[in-house]
Amino acid sequence: MLNIQRIVCNMFQENCYIVSDDTKECVIIDCGAFYEEEKKEITNYIRDNQLIPRHLLCTHAHIDHNFGNYAIYKEFGLKPEVCINDKILMHKLKEQAYTFIGLTYNEEIPEVEKYLKEADTISFGTHCFSILQTPGHTPGSVLFYCKDESIAFSGDTLFRMSIGRTDFEFGSYNEIINSLKKIASSLPAETIILPGHGDKTTLKDEITYNPYFK
Repeated sequence: MLNIQRIVCNMFQENCYIVSDDTKECVIIDCGAFYEEEKKEITNYIRDNQLIPRHLLCTHAHIDHNFGNYAIYKEFGLKPEVCINDKILMHKLKEQAYTFIGLTYNEEIPEVEKYLKEADTISFGTHCFSILQTPGHTPGSVLFYCKDESIAFSGDTLFRMSIGRTDFEFGSYNEIINSLKKIASSLPAETIILPGHGDKTTLKDEITYNPYFK
């Protein structure tokens, strides 16, 4: 059984997830912690529950999902893992902070530990995630899927009754629509979707009611 802690972070209300199992090993998905209290909440949760962080995963390389990477590196020695197709964006995180909100971001940016591809799997404890590449919001957007628990972390590709924006640099509306079709054909309808912003949903509800699936 997975234990999933959601911590809403930064001025974009981004969802950071800490995912652990009975072995106490965990992964951190999309650490967007910007404010000090957010960083402390994440690190305190990990330490208070005696968790052992194994991976710092990124669904994509936008700054709101990566503000807290240095905090995790400093505390636990983990560097981010992100899809190879977002390599360019990963090198432009500070530029994004200024472009999106006029922020001069001076925090250190850890080097990428590993560039992920769809054939890779992420293992921790007794669980593993498969990777579904879902370009559109960014070229390297991915979905992390745990088959044993029927749970998927969709980043900014799929939200409850909506999808991520495609008007940012390297975004593509046609690609994100194709990615929705790929998700619908690849995952069971009962899959729980945990998005990068907002509340959880199910794939069945999204296929039925989300207008972008029509």
